[in-house]
Formats: sequence, C-alpha cells, structure tokens
Amino acid sequence: MTERRETGREEFPEGGERIAKYLASAGVASRRDIETMIAEGRVSVNGRKLDTPAFKVTGAEKILVDGLPVARPEATRLWRYHKPAGLVTTNRDPEGRPTIFEALPKFLPRVVTIGRLDLNTEGLLLLTNDGEFARSLELPATGLERKYRARAYGRAQQKDLDRLRDGLVYEGEEYRSIIATVDRITGSNSWIDMTLTEGKKREARRALESLGFKVNRLIRVSYGPMELGDLEVGGVAEVPPADLLAEFSELLPLRRRPEPFSRKMQRPQEDDRKPAKKTDKRDGRGKPKPATAGARDSKSWGSKKPVDKKPWDKARRGPQAAKPDPRSTRRGEHSGKRHTGKPVRSGRPPEGGKR
Repeated sequence: MTERRETGREEFPEGGERIAKYLASAGVASRRDIETMIAEGRVSVNGRKLDTPAFKVTGAEKILVDGLPVARPEATRLWRYHKPAGLVTTNRDPEGRPTIFEALPKFLPRVVTIGRLDLNTEGLLLLTNDGEFARSLELPATGLERKYRARAYGRAQQKDLDRLRDGLVYEGEEYRSIIATVDRITGSNSWIDMTLTEGKKREARRALESLGFKVNRLIRVSYGPMELGDLEVGGVAEVPPADLLAEFSELLPLRRRPEPFSRKMQRPQEDDRKPAKKTDKRDGRGKPKPATAGARDSKSWGSKKPVDKKPWDKARRGPQAAKPDPRSTRRGEHSGKRHTGKPVRSGRPPEGGKR
C-alpha cells in the first residue's frame, strides 16, 4: 500500500512514533480512521498538512486535527458503559441515527470504543482514552472472551448448540469455536449463554441463525475480565487504575501506565448531575424523621439540657450554697448521726472529763 512506503524518511524527525499511532494513543480515533483523516487533509503538524501516516512526531510539535489542538497522551483509563439498544457505535452516522457518543455523559474526555455493538445489541461496551490499548484488546490474538445472553425464537436443544464448538462457515464467513448452552426456555423463546473469542461483526447472531434461530434480544455481559454487573442502562463507571493494571499491565506501555493509588478517579461535574431533591428533614428513604431523630431525648444521658457539673463552685462565688448534684461523686456535709441513729462523738474529749 502506498501509505506504508518508507521513502522520504529523511524528512521525518529522528525518534518518536508515527503520527497515526500517536493520535490513536491520544484517543483521537482508531489508527485506520486516522489514516483516512490524513488522506482527507484533516491533520497538520506545525502548520503543514500531512499526506502520509508515516510521518513521525515526538509530542513536542503543534498537532491539529480539524483545526483543533491535540493534547499529549495521558495515562490510560478505562470505563464500563451499559449501552442501550437503539444506539449506533460510531462517531457519525450517515443515516442520522443516534450514536452512543451523543448519549455519553459530558464529563467524559475524548474516548474510543473497544469493539462495537450492533444497533439492537445492548450491554457492556468498554471505553478508553488510549486508541492503541483499544486495538490491543480487540485483536483475536489477545484471546479475550466475550460473553453474551441471547433470546432466540425457537426451542433450542443442547445437541444442536454443541455443533458450534467446532467452528462454522456461514454465508462464506468462517467463525471460530463458540460455546453455547441453553439457560432456560420460556414459551416459544430460548435463553442461550454464548462465549466468543473472535468478535467478528454480528458473530453471535449469525451463529444462531446458522442453526435456524432468530435472535430477538442480545446482551453482552462481559468482555474479558470486565463484567456488566449491575450497571444501570446508560450508566458509565470507570475501572479503578489498580484493577486496570492488575488485568492489562502487559498491554500498557510504561509511559501510559496510570498510578494505581495516587490519582483520584474523575467524577461527574455538578452540571452533569441530576439536581438533588430537597428532603426537608427526611431520612434516606424519603420518610419524615421523628421529632427526636438526630438528637437524644432530653431525659436521657447526653441531653443538650445544661447541667451544672460543679455546684460547689457556686458556694465559693456566692453567699448561698448550691444544692449538691445527686449524680456528683463528691461527699456532702455529714448529718451528725450514725446510721444507727446515735449521735457521733466529736474528735475532742469533753471538757472536765475523759473520753
């Protein structure tokens, strides 16, 4: 291919990396899409429009895409997104259909998808700001399993699904081994669990169509070690950097590796959050709190009612002695009587006599 020629290498800076790979790492687009953008004259370096993806950059240049500057690649980040049905996994749809990028929260940076999901397919879709990382996870050589739950019209038999284990050829397209098991049958539909390792276009649907089933719902529940879990439809959750390193450290270059614990994960901005409802002294379930909620009863210990803990200080400050606090541990004045009722002798002997 002409765009891969190495002629004219003397005009490239020494070191660095190809512009297509650099922009893919910066999360602009996939390497293939960037090559198309370069051919269309949409990429310039230091004021010069490029006509080849073989041009090398170091990151110190002024790089523009569609007239907008491109920032240096940051640390790799990964998000889980629960894609709803009815959205196209593309930046621009020529038919004008809604895309996932129009539905994503505004607080997200520029991201690319890892793989794609069809218009009517829902479930887990991974997003990242690193195009090279996305390409690595998409390759079949990586061996990441994609798991789906399919609802198909017809009563499936396990012996029929086992035929997919040896791979298949359907309408001229060859597919690798697919593991499919019957989960349950409800009425005229069958729920089928499927595990794929290749990820070709419409692979899960076409595999079941080859057996005579028509898929009416398809959900991706996992992509490699990343799972959909209980993420709500349309929700986005960032994978913690420590988990990202634990699962994909061998696929991340040193310059793009995130710090596992020092960086705080990005949160939605205030403008992107839904306004909180005023609870007006209500608890977390929206029920009114009781009058004593949040404070102890005035009759119990720890009451906010002031208690004079040092009544003896008042006797020193004023002529009248304060009444002793019954809770105080200090001994009061002696009553002059024993517990038997007899008077207590004084410490001195009586006058004119002996004790």
